[in-house]
Amino acid sequence: MFYLIVYYTIYEINVFLTQNITNMSKFGELVDSNIPILLSFYTNWNNPSVQMHAVLRDVAAAMGDNGKVVKIDIEKNPKLSEALRVKGLPTLMIYKSGDMVWRQSGEQDANTLIGLMKDFI
Repeated sequence: MFYLIVYYTIYEINVFLTQNITNMSKFGELVDSNIPILLSFYTNWNNPSVQMHAVLRDVAAAMGDNGKVVKIDIEKNPKLSEALRVKGLPTLMIYKSGDMVWRQSGEQDANTLIGLMKDFI
């Protein structure tokens, strides 16, 4: 079972939505979207991952309905992390229409991520 936290903006308030993804086809449904989906693989014991949470909130707020930000805890989703070959944390990926269009390990600033997301709208 995969646990995902999705950030999205409603009336300018960031809301966390937890989804249970029970298999890879559910993951495929999540990333098969016409808007860009930013995935952030993290764990709570990794400081750079934890520091990215505020950045991800800023990205979600800036993108509004034009994109989604999804945090994925690698400890709760080891099969997904292994399938996507997540080695370093945080690992960030952008998916659009089911295809990975960008990937980077390590911290990124909000403006860089917002710019990347807008490139894929």
